Amino acid sequence: MSNKKSKADLVEAVAAKAGISKSEAAKAVDAVVGSVTDILKEGDELNLLGFGKFSTSRKEASKGRNPSTGAEIDIPARTVPKFSAGKALKDAVNA
Repeated sequence: MSNKKSKADLVEAVAAKAGISKSEAAKAVDAVVGSVTDILKEGDELNLLGFGKFSTSRKEASKGRNPSTGAEIDIPARTVPKFSAGKALKDAVNA
């Protein structure tokens, strides 16, 4: 289907599209990822019109099973990040 890409591939693509050096692109990518992380840590949502929405969801504590021993374990409550693709991104991927 498709190959997996890494952060280095993203940095290279950003550098090429923006006409900047790879080191500047790496700083920009790090800044964007850090900013999205900070927004989600504060419990806020980030909506990038046409691209998608970053948000968080609360998962309550639950019981689970250790697959190798079958022993019951407690899974603590946690907050998990979510991403919902926007219409423009969905349309571009399916074009």
